[in-house]
Amino acid sequence: MRFTLCAVVLLALFANGLVEADDTTALYSEHCAACHGESRLGGMGPALLPENLGRLKKKAAVDVILSGRAASQMPAFSKHLDHQQAESLVEMIYTPLPQVPEWGLEEISSTHRILADTPTLDGPVFDADPLNLFIVVELGDHHATVLNGDKMEPVHRFKTHFALHGGPKYSSDGRFVFFASRDGWISKFDLWNLKTVAEVRAGINTRNLAVSADDRFVMVANYLPHTLVLLDAKDLSPMRVIDITGENNATSRASAVYTAAPRQSFVVALKDIPEIWEIQYRDDPLPVYNGLMHDYRLGEGLAQETGLFPVRRIGLDDHLDDFFFSQDYSLLFGTSRDTKGGQVVQMDLGRKIADINLDGMPHLGSGITWEYQGRQILATPNLGTGQVSIIDLATYEVIKQIPTLGPGFFMRSHENSPFAWVDVFFGPNRDAVHVINKQTLEVVETLRPAPGKTAAHVEFDRQGKHALLSIWDMEGAVVVYDAQTLKEVKRLPMVKPSGKYNVFNKITRSAGTSH
Repeated sequence: MRFTLCAVVLLALFANGLVEADDTTALYSEHCAACHGESRLGGMGPALLPENLGRLKKKAAVDVILSGRAASQMPAFSKHLDHQQAESLVEMIYTPLPQVPEWGLEEISSTHRILADTPTLDGPVFDADPLNLFIVVELGDHHATVLNGDKMEPVHRFKTHFALHGGPKYSSDGRFVFFASRDGWISKFDLWNLKTVAEVRAGINTRNLAVSADDRFVMVANYLPHTLVLLDAKDLSPMRVIDITGENNATSRASAVYTAAPRQSFVVALKDIPEIWEIQYRDDPLPVYNGLMHDYRLGEGLAQETGLFPVRRIGLDDHLDDFFFSQDYSLLFGTSRDTKGGQVVQMDLGRKIADINLDGMPHLGSGITWEYQGRQILATPNLGTGQVSIIDLATYEVIKQIPTLGPGFFMRSHENSPFAWVDVFFGPNRDAVHVINKQTLEVVETLRPAPGKTAAHVEFDRQGKHALLSIWDMEGAVVVYDAQTLKEVKRLPMVKPSGKYNVFNKITRSAGTSH
């Protein structure tokens, strides 16, 4: 459901003497609508509504418009807009819409479509290792490419919904891949049969999705409305809508949802409420009492809430924009965009157990782990400063900051590789990618595959023999490197390939990639 800004909003601005309504509308259409939608309900960028802007004060919003927003794709408009024009846009986006569309179970169900049958197959209909396939998301023209990871050759290219976000997720056997678009469309694609199976619009402005480890459920995290949506993974039919509500009926966007496979649960970080939620999907859910989950082995003789999908609420010191799991999913590491430092949550205990002294806005969603001098460490790029933070997972201490040429966004490695790769996503050196020796914790090589163009998001093949790097440009490419010699092997033309996702690495939850 889409509609243009109503005259009521424009008249409100005009009545307050802020600016001519038509002028503000024109400014919004010219500078904002392409990313945030003509109706302000979101697109590649988030929805611009007062319901979603509670953490951002008006004065700060003016600064964001004029100066840009660190660690995001929000550019600075100071060369195009003066201070008064920025203020007029802020008044517009902080004015409620006369009507925000309802998007509950009935509306979601009305969009559900079955598009293809799912035949019984022993493997792909084409010649390739099904576990060494990649999905390459080509953001530039809203397509995805199925890539043969042995031959490094495209197998199939197909159209996706607008502005995919959050990374596709695979079924446990790697046959099916699930996509979420910023405007709420969820799609299921059969990698073996090369057909889209089903689709449904689960939200108006969506953050990401997760697939249960048993392949039964898909959980969708929304910015708008403030909901989680549970889908049947078989055909994406809607099952349940869960309102994200905290104390005093405060509502929240979802920062992200991930499946914690060993725990048989979904874990959700909330953007506007200082809580994380754990939602079980096992058939015999552990009991919940006053929001705290109790293992049957503890013999708690307390009143219990039973039934499928109980919500366990874990209170925190601060809300989370980003988080990372230890390999066994017993620990959650989280950070907020607005505050420095990190929080460590022990999931079995259901509480925060430590703080991490971090600066630079670490991007824990791209964190990776490996063994270093007999201990497990976490490495994370930083969205605000040019450094990679190395954290001892036993003590939660930062043991080293590795300098980089600018803030990075993605970091990747592989169990069979001696190197970790990190991009320099923001700033004048965005064409650079650093290669770090995992045992010396030093940068050993800086690659510039396309001078002047953003180079980002490395992913390894199944065996860790090759590293694939994206050139984020309309006339972009996927550049294939020998992961040992760091020499370029092949270059595949692509239309702004934002990410590449290897089936094996994802379904085995490789320590070198995001989960």
